[in-house]
Amino acid sequence: MSASRWTRLSWAALALVLAAALAVGAHRPSPAPGPAQRAAALDAALRCPSCQDVSVAASSAPTAVAIRRIVATRVDAGQSDAAIEAFLVSRYGPDILLRPATSGGVGAVWFVPLVAVPAALAVLGVFLWRRRRVAGASPSEDDRRLVEAALSGRAGPAGTGGR
Repeated sequence: MSASRWTRLSWAALALVLAAALAVGAHRPSPAPGPAQRAAALDAALRCPSCQDVSVAASSAPTAVAIRRIVATRVDAGQSDAAIEAFLVSRYGPDILLRPATSGGVGAVWFVPLVAVPAALAVLGVFLWRRRRVAGASPSEDDRRLVEAALSGRAGPAGTGGR
């Protein structure tokens, strides 16, 4: 078996194993989080209004403590995460969310790299494959004669001479 065929077979086997692992991992159900876990996850996803780029969970500012209290109270009351976030956005503005919105044009920021990077890699691969293929080609006898004629200054076929 040639080395290039062995390499391709190895890559295909690796891709198959990776796809199987992702498929198994994606279908495994996760247990429902408890109220304390939900509150901690929400606190980690919220920006402290008085701190710069620090989550409510990591901040000890009075505003962050108050927001943690609001989140815990609303989680205990049975409100959904979306309802709690909507309340806090209405009170503090959209900047309170650490993760950006995925709707509208903002979603393109997340989607475009997922499409552009594989497309660029594919174009690069095709370019390198074609380049390797052309580099391996040898000139024909007619091409060799034309080059020799041009280098020696002789007239080539059909008026291609050194005038």
